[in-house]
Amino acid sequence: MFTKVCGLRTPSDVAVAVAAGADAVGFVFAESARKVTVDQARALAAEVPPTVLTVGVFAGIPAETAASMTQDAGLAAIQLHGDYPRESFAALADLPVKLIRATALGPETELATGAWGEDLLLLDSPVAGSGERWNLSTLDNRRPTGDWLLAGGLTPDNVATAIAAAHPWGVDVSSGVESSRGVKDPDLIRAFLSAARAAP
Repeated sequence: MFTKVCGLRTPSDVAVAVAAGADAVGFVFAESARKVTVDQARALAAEVPPTVLTVGVFAGIPAETAASMTQDAGLAAIQLHGDYPRESFAALADLPVKLIRATALGPETELATGAWGEDLLLLDSPVAGSGERWNLSTLDNRRPTGDWLLAGGLTPDNVATAIAAAHPWGVDVSSGVESSRGVKDPDLIRAFLSAARAAP
């Protein structure tokens, strides 16, 4: 099970996530309690081994700007979250980074990973970063294909159940491992990653 811990802001957060076995760590550039600057992300990413994917998370920022910020920070992936058009992914296709298309599940959502040129698909709750769970039964008749991550309201206590219900390739967590908004809890990070790995 591929695991991503998002919204990291401190060296200790990053160290805990990496040591606990996260496959990817995310740095949020969108307006959020978890927002970091390019300089902060560069310093945090410098401590991450190359085996762990470093991801810049963007919402409401033009794709070309996101690309520039990602490269300036030395990150290995760009996550465009929300209402980005197909053309945004096409504009980034030649960059030497992975592309992640992050979206909520709607009637028109394209659920084939790679359909817009992305390497990974992430399905989140309608309000990203809110910690709100969404109805996974909506996936019963419309299941994603390819490498996709489940996000939205996941916690150490419910991630195994969510994996059993949705059968994702990976999971993504942010608010579910926080002691307060924007403040990561090392014990919750460890517990989440352990629970995700142990899920059948």
